[in-house]
Amino acid sequence: MSRNCGLTLPLLTRGSAFALLCLLLGTLELNALDVTLNNFQDTVCLHAEWQMNFTIKYETVKSGPKTVSVQVPTNVSYSGSDCGTVNNISQIQVRFGASFFWNVNFTREKSTYFIDSISFSYNTSDNDTFPDAKEKGVFTTIFEINTVEIPLGDIFRCHSEITVKQENVTHTYWDIFVRAFIQNNTSDSQEYVCDDDEFLTTVSTIIPATVPVPTTKPVPEEKPFPGTYSVKNGSAVCLLATMGLRLNITKDKVTSVFNINPNTTDYNGLCLKESAMLWLNNSAIDSLEFLFAIRDENRFYLKGVNISLPFVKGSGFVAGNNNLTCWDAPLGSSYMCKKEDVIVVSDSFKINTFDLRVQPFNVMEGKYATAQECSLDDDSILIPVVVGAGLAGLILIIVVAYIIGRRKSYAGYQTL
Repeated sequence: MSRNCGLTLPLLTRGSAFALLCLLLGTLELNALDVTLNNFQDTVCLHAEWQMNFTIKYETVKSGPKTVSVQVPTNVSYSGSDCGTVNNISQIQVRFGASFFWNVNFTREKSTYFIDSISFSYNTSDNDTFPDAKEKGVFTTIFEINTVEIPLGDIFRCHSEITVKQENVTHTYWDIFVRAFIQNNTSDSQEYVCDDDEFLTTVSTIIPATVPVPTTKPVPEEKPFPGTYSVKNGSAVCLLATMGLRLNITKDKVTSVFNINPNTTDYNGLCLKESAMLWLNNSAIDSLEFLFAIRDENRFYLKGVNISLPFVKGSGFVAGNNNLTCWDAPLGSSYMCKKEDVIVVSDSFKINTFDLRVQPFNVMEGKYATAQECSLDDDSILIPVVVGAGLAGLILIIVVAYIIGRRKSYAGYQTL
């Protein structure tokens, strides 16, 4: 059941060698990066193009964990990049801003090359990018990869989007083109493609052109596990919420559906006199905000939902609606809806809720008050319906029996 209340996907890498090779080009932003290196003979020895982005999760002093998305500027530096014609090791180094450094090493063995390692460093002392960071300094993540072999001079290509999480950094990369240790600058090289690209090619071959490929990712089979979130005002709990959440996000006519895992989700909030807020965030969500308000001085309701995702299909996603009228209940009580409900926030974003119970005001001793149930849970309306249907059936039987009886009573009389 969808409702507008009065106007509401992490990508996984495939576990193959090709997916690992994609990893070499992780973690920058929306403008395509393009580097061509020449050797001492001034001929091309390495060429790479790719698009990538990353988000970083860090601890703040006042407000707990926070996730930031960092965009790569157009004026990046490739200083330090090297073909590696002498020591059989080539590398691409990307520097941007004062806080970010990314490096990938390639190693050559006889007639093949492979990815040796990549590293990424960021500096939380940059207050503009990492405001209120609890720990200041340079942090580095390193990937060791040495199992993927590609023939010298051949191309690796991956148009599909792939996401990898390494410690506190989440990488997303796509539109990758790599050709390392080029022996002669010819255009007849073979291409190795990632698993996701091979799958799309197979689908487009099998399915006729007149039949569109489905653009909605399968809904998770299991309903989301409900998480319990509490907000304190001083030492006292002022907001309680328990709910399982499934997000539906549509962008470029493609819908992504994924459940929120409360075990990997951080939360915070704020309680005021006539409003209250609950914020959720994890590696895939910058912020999911629930805004509660009081109306008519004696009832509360869900007034707004706003979401910000770092990257969906290569770019940021923001949606929200602060004119909702959901989850209405009297002050001093809680609102409960055990069955699945759907809150339509916007044309591109809706939320499925499961096992919902919220109380944003007047929480006593950290416990829920008596709940007002949603209409989906209210089975009391079935009683008058069943009774009414039974009475109607009984009346119909009596009427039919009466008509049949009348006809039989006249059957034995003849006109004189």
